[in-house]
Amino acid sequence: MQIQDRHPADIAEHLALLNRKERDMAFLMLKDKRTEVFSYLDDSLKHEIVKSLGDKELEELINNMNPDDRTALFENFPDELIRHLINLLSDSEKDIALNLIGYKKDSIARLMTPNYVQTKPNWTVAKVLDHIKKFGRKAETLNFVYVVDEDNHLIDDLRIGQLLMAEPDTQISTLMDKRFIAIHTNINIEDAFNIFDKYDRSALPVITSNDILVGIVTFDDILDKMKDRDTKDIHKFGGVEGLDLSYTKTPMLEMVKKRAGWLVILFLGEMLTASAMAHFDGEIEKAVVLALFVPLIISSGGNSGSQAASLIIRAMALRELQLKDWWYVMKKEIFSGLLLGTILGVIGFIRILIWQKTGIYDYGRYWIPVALSVSTSLVFIVLWGTLSGSLIPFVLRKTGLDPATASAPFVATLVDVTGLVIYFSIAAMFLSGKLL
Repeated sequence: MQIQDRHPADIAEHLALLNRKERDMAFLMLKDKRTEVFSYLDDSLKHEIVKSLGDKELEELINNMNPDDRTALFENFPDELIRHLINLLSDSEKDIALNLIGYKKDSIARLMTPNYVQTKPNWTVAKVLDHIKKFGRKAETLNFVYVVDEDNHLIDDLRIGQLLMAEPDTQISTLMDKRFIAIHTNINIEDAFNIFDKYDRSALPVITSNDILVGIVTFDDILDKMKDRDTKDIHKFGGVEGLDLSYTKTPMLEMVKKRAGWLVILFLGEMLTASAMAHFDGEIEKAVVLALFVPLIISSGGNSGSQAASLIIRAMALRELQLKDWWYVMKKEIFSGLLLGTILGVIGFIRILIWQKTGIYDYGRYWIPVALSVSTSLVFIVLWGTLSGSLIPFVLRKTGLDPATASAPFVATLVDVTGLVIYFSIAAMFLSGKLL
C-alpha cells in the first residue's frame, strides 16, 4: 500500500519517524492529503514543516485548514510568523482567523469552527438535503443541522437522522421543538467539557450573548485540550512545572528548568526537618531509640497527606466538591484520619511488641512507653497529614491558585516538618521521668 493510501493519522505517525529532509519531501508528495495529515502532527513537527514550505504551499495549506485547527496552530507560533501566515489567507479566511484569535485564550470560542450546516425554518427537507450536497463537504460535522432566523439567531438544532426520515416536502418548522443545547462564546473550555459530558453530545453550537450563531465546537477538539490540561495537572502534582512539549521532545536543559524550581523549594522545606531534629537533639541524645522511628513516623504522615490531596484534587476537577464543601470534607477526613492512624498505630505497637519479645531488638526496660509514644504519634500524625492534604487544595482554590499545585511532595514536606514536632512532643509526655 502506498503511503498516500493510508489513513492520515498513520501517515502522520510515519512522517514523525523520518529525518527532516525525508519528512519534508514526503509531505510535499502528499498533495491533496497535506492538510488532513498536517492536523495529526504534533506542534513541533508542524512548526518545522511550516518553516520548510514556500509561500505557495503555505497559502494552500492554511487556507484549507479547519479554522479551529488553524487557531490552535497560531497559538504556538511567534507573532512574526503568525502575521506572515495571516497575510497568506484569503479575505474570507483572514476574517475568520482574526475573529477567532480575538477571543480569550481559554474560551471555547478559540476552538470553534464556522464550517457547519444551517437552515431556515421555512425551508423544506428536500432543500436542506440539496444544500448539504452542495456545501456540506467543508462542514466539520454533518450530525446536526442548525436552524436560524433571518438575523442568524439560533432557534433549534436537528439531527440529520430527523431529516433523512422525514418526507422531502416537510417544512423544517414542523420538525422543530425549540429544545436545544448551546454554549456561549465566553465560556471556558473546562465548563464546556462538562456540558458535553452532561448532554452526551458530539458537537454543540456556539452563540453570542445575543443568541447569534457564530460557530460549532466538536467534542474531539475539547478532548485534546482537556488532555493537555490533565497532563499539566499531573506534572504539577508531581512537583514539576507543566511541560510545553511531550517528554520525548523536551530538551534536557528545559526539563531541568521545569523540575529545578519545585525541587529547590521542597529541599528548602525539608531543611526545616533538620532544624526540627536539631531542636530535639537533647531528647534524641537521651533516648536514641526514638530516632529509630523517625522515618516511619514522617513517611506515614506524608503518605496519608498525599492520599488525601489526590482524592480532593480529583474530586474538585470532576466538580464533585466545591469551596462550600470544606466543612463536609473536614468532618469526613477527621474520622478517616483517626481510623487510619489507629490502624497504623496498632500495627506499630504490635511490631515493637514482637521485636521486643522475640529478641530481634531490645528497646530497653521502658519499651512499653516507647511503643505507646510511637503508636499514639502515628494516630495524630496520620490525622494531621489527612487534614492537611484535604484542606490545602481548598485554601489554594479560595486564593485563586490551581489546587493541583498542592502536589504530593509539597504536602509530604509540610507534614514531615510538623510531624517531627508532634512525635517528639508526644514522646516527651510518655517518657518524661523515664528516658527523658
